[in-house]
Amino acid sequence: MPRRRRIPSYRLHKARNCAVVTIDGKDHYLGPYNSPASWEKYYRLLAEWSANGHSLRPAASITDTPDLTINELIADYWRFAQEWYVKNGEPTDAIYGIRVALRLLRQLYGTTLVKDFGPLKLDALVGHMVEKGWSRRYCNDHLGRIKRVFKWGKSKEMVPTGVYQDLLTVPGLRAGRTKAPESEPILPVSDELVAETLPHLTSVVADMIRFQRATGARPGEVCIVRPMDVNRITDVWEYRPASHKTQHRGRERIIYVGPQAQAVLRPYLLRAADTYCFSPREAVREHRAKRRANRKTQRRSAQRQRSRRTRAKRAAGNRYRTDSYRVAIQRACKRVGLDEWSPNQLRHAAGTEARALFGLEAAQVMLGHAKADVTQIYAERDRQLAREVARKIG
Repeated sequence: MPRRRRIPSYRLHKARNCAVVTIDGKDHYLGPYNSPASWEKYYRLLAEWSANGHSLRPAASITDTPDLTINELIADYWRFAQEWYVKNGEPTDAIYGIRVALRLLRQLYGTTLVKDFGPLKLDALVGHMVEKGWSRRYCNDHLGRIKRVFKWGKSKEMVPTGVYQDLLTVPGLRAGRTKAPESEPILPVSDELVAETLPHLTSVVADMIRFQRATGARPGEVCIVRPMDVNRITDVWEYRPASHKTQHRGRERIIYVGPQAQAVLRPYLLRAADTYCFSPREAVREHRAKRRANRKTQRRSAQRQRSRRTRAKRAAGNRYRTDSYRVAIQRACKRVGLDEWSPNQLRHAAGTEARALFGLEAAQVMLGHAKADVTQIYAERDRQLAREVARKIG
């Protein structure tokens, strides 16, 4: 979590008998203390300091520092990214991809001058990604992140005119025209495989799976269900997540909870309104109770002490994260020899079923997509429906 920065204070410089503010270790004299002109200058400096990533560096301009290196640009952008890609006080998933892209850029061209970084160097960087065996889509994602670094630098007058525009001429990798492998598409998980997995999970994780399969919610939306977020006035409940993927675009997300999902969720609503329904602490208690019940021998004192120390170090949180939710499922599959699958495949399965029964528009509304073409990625793989069409008209 990024550290909160203190706002530079407006204060009196007694020796000079004037107002002063200290930013980046440098005193900026503002004029007569408590005068309108001094306050105007103070607020102007604060605005520039905040807009420039909590720094006042006139040297950041490329006209003043033609020898600005990629390393310096990366350092400034990383400081910006750590404060920008934050939601609810925690870094978003985007920050981890940015870190990988910046590390690769620094390793190959860290000491290169910003003004000398052109399309050929960016193309070589993409080629290095391909040589590392990264998938085509993964390479294109990092290509876009690196372009955004220079776009941000251009907006801060750190990148010369023309450098960013030249980098835009480097196209992304296209299918069939690159050595980069294609990533495997995410297919819906079969209900049969889900049913085989459920008995080997705790009741909490099993109910998370049942709820997600019935509603088509994203894994992160399942993890943060709270009683206060569920409107139970009508026969079909409405769940409005406190945070969701497209929140930063000003879009509202409503997940409609039907009878099957209501039956799963109802017991978890009998708790404090602001607590998370699916608690890993409850799952851990259930898991430990089951292990104690199946234990054949009595535990020794040393084993109990070691167990207490382990619990203290690895205490469960108050809610699941998307990673811990996925790992719980995949560990259960691995333990009993089933094919591993992920929570995202439940969403694909729900979207495919909704489209098969009610059409593309219904699947789009259920999954919360703004565009139908995104929904088709989730719902287009209903091969059973294609076979039925072929039987009738093929």
